[in-house]
Amino acid sequence: MSLPASPAPAVELIGVRKTFAGRAVLDGVDLNVRRGERVALLGESGSGKSTLLHLIAGLEPVDAGMVRVAGTEVSALDADAAASFRRSAIGFVFQAFHLLPHLDAARNVAVPLLLNGVAAPAALEQATAMLARVGLAGRASAWPRELSGGEQQRVALARALVHAPALVLADEPTGNLDPSTAAQALALIADALESSGAALVLVTHSAQAAAIAHRRLRLDARGLRPDDATLP
Repeated sequence: MSLPASPAPAVELIGVRKTFAGRAVLDGVDLNVRRGERVALLGESGSGKSTLLHLIAGLEPVDAGMVRVAGTEVSALDADAAASFRRSAIGFVFQAFHLLPHLDAARNVAVPLLLNGVAAPAALEQATAMLARVGLAGRASAWPRELSGGEQQRVALARALVHAPALVLADEPTGNLDPSTAAQALALIADALESSGAALVLVTHSAQAAAIAHRRLRLDARGLRPDDATLP
């Protein structure tokens, strides 16, 4: 699997520490993800994988260390600046899809553009085009309740990519899909990221999902390290 060449990292973590109730969930974590690179984070439940995603996104503050995304030191931003940066530079894909039930597919996809100040007609045009790119050309006006699980995940992927983010963060993105649908969704995610040039940090327990990554890293009490184990 070839990697795009780029000297500038999409994600850089140096000595990151995070504690909850006096317990260090992450302690001295380092990570470097190149632009366009796909990295899978593996580990036991409670090892801090989702917390690490939250720190990368600036959803939670670090207790020590530095987080930089696409050249911006996220760990130094206040809450408002971090929210603004997320809207422009980061896309999210979740296990539960998190589509807004009162909006059709096109308007769900358009949300990041609207939040970034794009006028509604242009936002809907871009959203509809992105839906076509993920194989949902005829479903722009469908409501979330009318979509299958695989279609909802495609809408979520379109929403994550529509504003051309530098980084996509995915937390168990195929956890609610059957194996066949998950395989289709993963192939689509890999193809879409290849086309967009966005980096991916993927949290998963699935060998099937981890297979789309260029690198697999395991998070445990010793920090992040290359993973060579066979997953169940």
